[in-house]
Amino acid sequence: MAFVHLDVRHFCTLLICTTFVSVPSNAEIKVNPPEDFEIVDPGYLGYLSLQWQRPLFLDNFQDCPIEYELKYRNIGSKYWKTIITKNLHYKDGFDLNKGVEAKIHTLVPAQCTNGLEVRSSWSEATYWTSPRGNEDTKVREMDCVYYNWQHLLCSWKPGVSAHLVTNYQLFYWFEGLKYAIQCPDYIKANGKNTGCRFPHLESSDYKDFYICVNGSSESHPIQPSYFIFQLQNIVKPLPPEYLSLTVENSEEVNLRWSMPKGPIPAKCFIYEIEFTEDDTTWTTTVENEIQITRTSNESKKLCFLVRSKINMYCSDDGLWSEWSDEQCWKGDKWKETVVFFLIPFAFISLFVLVITCLLLYNQRALLKTIFHAKKEVFSHQETFF
Repeated sequence: MAFVHLDVRHFCTLLICTTFVSVPSNAEIKVNPPEDFEIVDPGYLGYLSLQWQRPLFLDNFQDCPIEYELKYRNIGSKYWKTIITKNLHYKDGFDLNKGVEAKIHTLVPAQCTNGLEVRSSWSEATYWTSPRGNEDTKVREMDCVYYNWQHLLCSWKPGVSAHLVTNYQLFYWFEGLKYAIQCPDYIKANGKNTGCRFPHLESSDYKDFYICVNGSSESHPIQPSYFIFQLQNIVKPLPPEYLSLTVENSEEVNLRWSMPKGPIPAKCFIYEIEFTEDDTTWTTTVENEIQITRTSNESKKLCFLVRSKINMYCSDDGLWSEWSDEQCWKGDKWKETVVFFLIPFAFISLFVLVITCLLLYNQRALLKTIFHAKKEVFSHQETFF
């Protein structure tokens, strides 16, 4: 009887251990990280290729959809970009003024490992451009503007410690070009390159635009500068034209203008209005013409001007155009017209009246003189006879 009781106790203990202390069947499943992970620079001024090979010893997962988790960033950045892919390469743009770091590991999906995803250890890679030149030799105050979404112009100033003999060259690339291209039309000052006028850039919108400005000097190396932007975010349009200001019912003021000239669609504009009523000025942002109410019916001067910018539906950012010419309304036009014609008319009428009076006065005096002369002649004749 004791023997049976002991077996029951052992059986319960075995059952409890099997239920609550069981080890997952995939605890020993392991997978290797990708092989030959590297960051390759094809010469596109910051558009790099991250590439790798399949891990070793994947025989047990031949029928599994192996994936890779890739993380990358510029060195010093707080945030990693994360990509899940089945490919053996990935491309993206980086700021080559800084280093690049990336890491990748292999992912085996849960359906291949009894319900638990398996990850390999990380494989890591870094990339730096070849260090050369002092930081103070880089160009300063780089400024690029895409005028009216048609003409790109960039300008810069020489580095602080760059010698007078230093000259700079600009190269650019965007997806669609086979290789980086040097600026074909430099802006020069004292024989040195200080900017670039770009040719027509077909199919370059809404893509990363990469620029490198490096230099040459016989005395010391020049550190290159790298820039990345998208052209639609640096567009500076033309200002609106043909402004119109009309006052209705002595209170409502209608402000209208024509769309700026050029290839930019009407749906891409936003406008800033600067409105002046007598000595008070305020600004507001609108999408099209606007109607406002005068603060006083006695206001004598209403003026406005307007400038344009690419809106949030067509770009992430943009540059305001120059201000348009000012359009004004001064007082009641009918009154202005009356005053304009009445005052000269009054002066002319007074002048004519004075002249007429003088002429009549002179004529009357002349007639009186003639009358007296005839009277004297007649008196002499009577005396003679």
